[in-house]
Amino acid sequence: MNIKILDPFRLLHEKEEFGVVKGNIEKDCVFRGTNLWILIFAILIASLGLNMNSTAVVIGAMLISPLMGPILGVGAGVALNDLPLIRKASFNYGFALVVGLLTSTLYFLLSPIDDAHSEILARTLPTIYDVLIAFFGGFAGIIAISSKQKGNVIAGAAIATALMPPLCTAGYGLATLQWQYFLGAFYLYLINSVFIAVATIITAYLLKFPVKKYTDHKIEKREKGIIWAIIILTLIPSLYLGYDIVQQKKFNDKSNQFIESEALLPNDYLLKKEIDAKNKKITLTFGGKEIKEEEINDLKSKLKYYGLEGIELEVKQGFAFLEAPKRNEEQVNQMGLALKKTEEDRKLLKSKLDSIHNQQSIGIQIFKELKTQYPDLRSAVIQPVLSNTDTLQTPNTVFLVLLDLDNDLEEDAQVKLENWLKVRLRKETIRLVILPNTDKQRKKRR
Repeated sequence: MNIKILDPFRLLHEKEEFGVVKGNIEKDCVFRGTNLWILIFAILIASLGLNMNSTAVVIGAMLISPLMGPILGVGAGVALNDLPLIRKASFNYGFALVVGLLTSTLYFLLSPIDDAHSEILARTLPTIYDVLIAFFGGFAGIIAISSKQKGNVIAGAAIATALMPPLCTAGYGLATLQWQYFLGAFYLYLINSVFIAVATIITAYLLKFPVKKYTDHKIEKREKGIIWAIIILTLIPSLYLGYDIVQQKKFNDKSNQFIESEALLPNDYLLKKEIDAKNKKITLTFGGKEIKEEEINDLKSKLKYYGLEGIELEVKQGFAFLEAPKRNEEQVNQMGLALKKTEEDRKLLKSKLDSIHNQQSIGIQIFKELKTQYPDLRSAVIQPVLSNTDTLQTPNTVFLVLLDLDNDLEEDAQVKLENWLKVRLRKETIRLVILPNTDKQRKKRR
């Protein structure tokens, strides 16, 4: 029974021939000719994507990137105790790293845009989560290579493990001499490389690839020691950074909860909030009446109920100087100008609203007057509109009068009505439209 349950998870019956797998790994880990040019163009595409802050372009670069090849080669060489493969893959890994850094650095040196957009910043602070992504992505990549049913897993694994963007971001750090970006991105690239290789080693053992035996056990022991040292040295900083991100997330959540529940002062409103999780500080800027020291102290005393003991709470008052007797005259003048501008905007808006209301009233009145002259009038649209023509650069305002009558008007009657509307509306530009009588037209057709 247990055997049947585990059957769908077994890999050995789909395993590719070992010679084919090893041949593919050896071929993909070499950067020469086509592979090298594809790497260079992928680096340039990724750098452009980072520069333009375009996620789609960055993903496209990851899809064509051949960077995963030598990393799988190192992992496979370690798993198989194949020293020539380790040397070949390691050389090509270093060669690809140098080419990638030089290409991306040169691009960012020549690019006129040197802002660090979100696509760049996302690659400068690796954590334990990036370790897990690289680890599982490495498993997917090596299992796909080792299987007869490869599908599109290789492309997906290349996107998930994201080797290309951090390498280009490291080049950006070098080009702009921002060492924190270079170190963060380069560390992320190393994380991805190491844990893709670790996943490859584990998968090779699970798939029972033939392993060469060391004649000297000291060499085997030294090799395993080096592997574990690299894994631990790569893992420890990411654990700390991951823990730090989790703590900052908790601080932000607690701070927002505190602000939403407690930062409600009578006759004051919160203009701005700043949460500095790294320095454990909250800054609140209020507008309204002056906040007394007792109220600020009371607000600070409530921090402990939200697990925020010992943090710094700074309360700033935006408009509180209005009640203070002695304030800087320039501040008062600035506030006066701001209030004057606000009042002018309010009057302009009120004027526009009054104009719309008056226009509606005029339209209703004129409809009533037209109804007395033309009892068969069904409906009327009386509204100023913008008229666009080929000869005018700016639209011209005309008064549109659209009437729906049971009976058609003769041309003389239409001219008379149009003249009356000009006098009544006090507008020289009138566009009179009489809707065709559809009932009469239908009767004619019958």
